[in-house]
Amino acid sequence: GADVAITYVRSAERAAQVVDRIEAQGRRGMAIQADSAEPDQVADAVRRTAEVLGRLDVLVNNAGIFALGELGRFSRRDVERTLAIHVHAPFAAAQAAAEVMADGGRIISIGSNLVERTGAPGMTLYTMSKAALTGLTRGLAHDLGARGITANVVHPGNTDTDMNPADAPHADEERIRTPLGRYADPADIAATVAHLAGEGGRFI
Repeated sequence: GADVAITYVRSAERAAQVVDRIEAQGRRGMAIQADSAEPDQVADAVRRTAEVLGRLDVLVNNAGIFALGELGRFSRRDVERTLAIHVHAPFAAAQAAAEVMADGGRIISIGSNLVERTGAPGMTLYTMSKAALTGLTRGLAHDLGARGITANVVHPGNTDTDMNPADAPHADEERIRTPLGRYADPADIAATVAHLAGEGGRFI
C-alpha cells in the first residue's frame, strides 16, 4: 500500500522492472541511481524521495556487500568501502530521513545473523560492520523515539540472494546449520520488514 522509491548502482533495467511491479499495484514508484559506497548520494536519494513523493514514512537500509577473506589481506580500501556501505550510508540516510520523516515513521536496516554467531574465519570485516549497524539502530531508537519513530535492525539467516545464492558451493553446509534446513526466500525477510513498517511495528 505504499509508494516506493528504490536505489540502484548499475542495474537500471532491473530497477525499472521493480518500478513497473510497484506501479502495476496502483502505487507510485521511482528508481534513483545512488551508490551506497557514496553516503552523500544515499542522503540525496532520501531527500529527493520525500520531495517527489510528498513525504517519507519508512526508510529501509538494505544495501550490502560480503567482504570475506584472510585478516591480513584486507586493504584500507576494502575496509573503507565496507564501512561506507554498511555504516556510513545508513547513518547518512537516517540523518536525511530525520529531517523529512513524519512523526510515527520507521527506520529499518538489514543486518546479518553473523553478528550473533560468526561461525568461521574470514568474516571479521563483515561482522564488524554489521555490528556497528546494530549500534546505530539502538542510538536512533533513542534519538527519534520521542517523535514516535522506531528504529530496528533485522538479522536474517542465510537468504537466497545474488550475494549468497542457495545453490552456492557452500550452501549445503549452511543449510545443516539452519533449524529449518533451508535458505530463506527474500519474501520471508520482506514480510518481517513490512510488519515492522506497519501498525504492528509501532512499539517494536
